[in-house]
Amino acid sequence: MATVVSQYETYLVDIDNKIAHVRFNRPEKANSLAQTGWDELETIFKELDLRSDVRVIVLSGEGKNFCAGIDLEMFMGLAQDLGIKDEGRKREALRRNVHRLQAPINAIENCSKPVLAAIHRACVGGAVDIVTACDMRYCTSDAFFSIEEINIGMVADLGTLQRLPKLIGEGIVRELAYTGRRMLADEARERQLVNEVYDDKETMMAEVMQIAETIASKSPLSIRGTKQVLNFSRDHSVADGLEYIATWNAAMLISNDITEAMTAKMTGRPAEFED
Repeated sequence: MATVVSQYETYLVDIDNKIAHVRFNRPEKANSLAQTGWDELETIFKELDLRSDVRVIVLSGEGKNFCAGIDLEMFMGLAQDLGIKDEGRKREALRRNVHRLQAPINAIENCSKPVLAAIHRACVGGAVDIVTACDMRYCTSDAFFSIEEINIGMVADLGTLQRLPKLIGEGIVRELAYTGRRMLADEARERQLVNEVYDDKETMMAEVMQIAETIASKSPLSIRGTKQVLNFSRDHSVADGLEYIATWNAAMLISNDITEAMTAKMTGRPAEFED
């Protein structure tokens, strides 16, 4: 029996077998995110980060699309007069608003549990920011990705331009960012933006949940450490990364998890780790 986590206005969240399933739930608006959606996203991932009964998170969307990014009505509201007369203070407030929108995506990347994005149909604008902060991405054959911001006359500012070049070639990122064209599923796999493409959503969800189950069966302390070290190593030199893992393992290597893993392997039984 799945455990329902709180009641959110724009998301469905449940936990089953150590896997948290977070679903965008605004299908009538193509799962676009108004301010409530952004605020709830940050709250959800910070809460799941702290829950000991969660070892991995799957992010997907209800309805016909994964997520259409920022709600255009909200975007227009951000661009309107903030009610501040002084121009400098007005621009400072707008900068704070951008940081407020960046925070939920940072919460996904900073979450200590792996996050798997299961994407169908539209993944555009702010949704690309979101999935680039996830650990892995999977999609259906009808999925498409677009850095939509250039099509509405702005520079993407929530993480796509910072994270996407670390996932695919910089020339392709620039092409997508300058043209706003759609990258279809097969190209996304070819460029290694997604790990796998599936024929339909049902098949994708079954396969992604199987991957999540495998991750959830591993040592949760080791999984959290592996994510931490991978993220650190991505942004630092090899020498810095090796120094970091030496310090990490000096602190974390000796645990009940390693004893349980070795015992289970020697006796031929599945390992059972503490939450």
